[in-house]
Amino acid sequence: MSDDGETRIRFAEEADAGVIARIHMTSRSATMPYLPPQKRNHEQVTRWVQDVLLKHCRTWVAVRDAEIVGYAALDGDLLEHLYLRPDVRRTGIGTLLLDEVRRHSRGGVSLHVFQQNTEARAFYERHGFTVLDTNDGDRNMENLPDMTLRWTPRLP
Repeated sequence: MSDDGETRIRFAEEADAGVIARIHMTSRSATMPYLPPQKRNHEQVTRWVQDVLLKHCRTWVAVRDAEIVGYAALDGDLLEHLYLRPDVRRTGIGTLLLDEVRRHSRGGVSLHVFQQNTEARAFYERHGFTVLDTNDGDRNMENLPDMTLRWTPRLP
């Protein structure tokens, strides 16, 4: 029986690594064409997901109709990654993942985003993130100008 497009969020498992890697690679190439071509193949990115991402970050996946369609990875209070399969963008799944991250980050969440990534910047700004700083790119491996955004929960 289909769940009619209902999406649930759960913790990522090692068995999810290959799908997470595919989402990571396809999302980056679809949404950030200004990035240099990827040098790592699917197998190498899958190993990175297993050996780095899942071991050092709290990682969640979004599951719709039994398929993983997105993921978010949190390292402390730093949102390291939030990627969706390109065909499910603008369907609320990114918001579900971000809400899960924020539920686990009572003190707030920071993230880095490329200045050129105007769609991601607009998404985070709609969700209450504000710009903390901008950078010329010397702190990321792509050497592209980026910015730090921060969300701090409102006190009751």
